[in-house]
Amino acid sequence: MDDIAYPILLAGLGALALLVAWLPLVLKSLPLSLPILCVGLGYAIFSIPGVPLLLDPLAPSGGAEHLAELVVLISLMGAGLKLDRPVSWHGWTVTWRLIFITMPVSIAFLTILGWWMLGLGFGACLLLGGALAPTDPVLAGDIQVGPPGSGETDEVRFSLTSEAGLNDAAAFPFILLALGIVGPNTTWISHWFEVDVVLRTVIGLAIGLAGGKLLGWLAFRIPKVAQLSSTGEGFVSLAATLLVYGICQIVGGYGFVAVFLTAITFRHMAHRHKYHKTLHGFAESVEHLLTMVVLLLLGGAFAHGLLQALQWQDAAFGLMAVFVLRPLAGMIGLTGLRHRSSGRAWFWDERAIISFFGIRGIGSIYYLVFALNHHAWAAQARMQAIIGFIVLLSIVIHGISVTPAMGWLDRQRRRRPSAPLSIAE
Repeated sequence: MDDIAYPILLAGLGALALLVAWLPLVLKSLPLSLPILCVGLGYAIFSIPGVPLLLDPLAPSGGAEHLAELVVLISLMGAGLKLDRPVSWHGWTVTWRLIFITMPVSIAFLTILGWWMLGLGFGACLLLGGALAPTDPVLAGDIQVGPPGSGETDEVRFSLTSEAGLNDAAAFPFILLALGIVGPNTTWISHWFEVDVVLRTVIGLAIGLAGGKLLGWLAFRIPKVAQLSSTGEGFVSLAATLLVYGICQIVGGYGFVAVFLTAITFRHMAHRHKYHKTLHGFAESVEHLLTMVVLLLLGGAFAHGLLQALQWQDAAFGLMAVFVLRPLAGMIGLTGLRHRSSGRAWFWDERAIISFFGIRGIGSIYYLVFALNHHAWAAQARMQAIIGFIVLLSIVIHGISVTPAMGWLDRQRRRRPSAPLSIAE
């Protein structure tokens, strides 16, 4: 059997890679997205009698955690590379509001609603809130800015791209806080603030800045004959991601922060260099391939009974999370926002799109599995079902609505040509 299993596996991987390249062209004019199709395909494949689920992406295991972690990391590198706008307080005003207002408010809403509706402990509800609050950098690709230098820098796309790049790291302290609440350590609160909030963030920022500067120096500043950019090799983006993340994890920092900041810092060492497109293209290809693997496995998990533990209260909580809590938290965070160049208030449709498209995905899966690997949760099956249900709901609802919603917003903008599109104008 082993003699035939290996070539079948190779053929399956080859077919998967071809689908990643081809399906986006086919789906462009259809009310479907690649993630929806991947989950459905996974469900169909693993519903076949005798086909085992090779890896449950929501089960506590090192393989599931590291696979989701790798997908998020590569997506963070790709997101940082395609941001044309340098980091600044004014130019990133919307991003800071989404990170420091919308995300904590989302976590608070989700935690309180979960505690009231689900009957779970406070630590479990906080874990769900922390895992579900960040906008996913992987599945939010359809609503993000285009490749480096493409000029797609309107505020809605830029805000969702930069938010997705930062809030995975910003959510990590809340995951660790949930673990501290259910853990045996009686001094967890002081350790949480000093180490998990302050120290790890500072280390991540320092390593990210240093990594981006060093990579930029090797690529653009040393004598041209030895410049890394002269190789034209796109896999450098993957190499940089793994190197920076590994170093940051070794010294105890937040690797997600480091990788995203490395990409941004490197990008602006030579803002217009064509090498950024090469690096981004490679990172995006790897990300799409690995994302498809995770979503196929997620479909398999549904086929193998992931949602069996889901109760009606859990489903209601999921619907509230997607349709009410994130949009409400987003509108709170963007209240009173004005364009810096004109002083006019933002139009309601701009704020509504940003608020609604807080997409849940691979990042939520990673955080849950990370927490499951560090503590034996009494309500593990329900927590897995809740996260799985909300991720599926987000994949379907946001996947179907993103293209028509952005098309509608672009048409609205064309009707008001005098309105600036960028806060940095």
